[in-house]
Amino acid sequence: MVEFRIDRRSGVATYLQIVQQTQQALRLGLLEPGDKLPTAREVVEATAINPNTVLKAYRELEREGLVEARRGLGTFVRKSLGSTPADSPLRGELSRWAARARDSGLERDDVAALFSAVLEEQFAQSEHAEQPEHVTKGDPA
Repeated sequence: MVEFRIDRRSGVATYLQIVQQTQQALRLGLLEPGDKLPTAREVVEATAINPNTVLKAYRELEREGLVEARRGLGTFVRKSLGSTPADSPLRGELSRWAARARDSGLERDDVAALFSAVLEEQFAQSEHAEQPEHVTKGDPA
């Protein structure tokens, strides 16, 4: 079962943190179709947030087609996201890299910014490589 961690200083709405953490658990295979999410009461007890916030997050996940509420039974995962298992060798490599970044004196936000920049750069390159070349009038095709 997923345990939500709320960072009140993040600037991200609490319900969005729950949505994002659920999506991440789905991508990593920590949650699979058929799994039950914690009840709103369990989340409230663990995080001290308003029950309506949990319900808002679960409604958003339901709107996205990721979960379904079953009256009297709870909220269940409908589908998975991605295919990267939590025990992927890439996770180990990334963990070692993050530890080196931290040990070199970088703060969490610095590491996140660096990772995001490299991620954008790498995926922009692969997207450009997949784009067909533009053919203009008069060019031999």
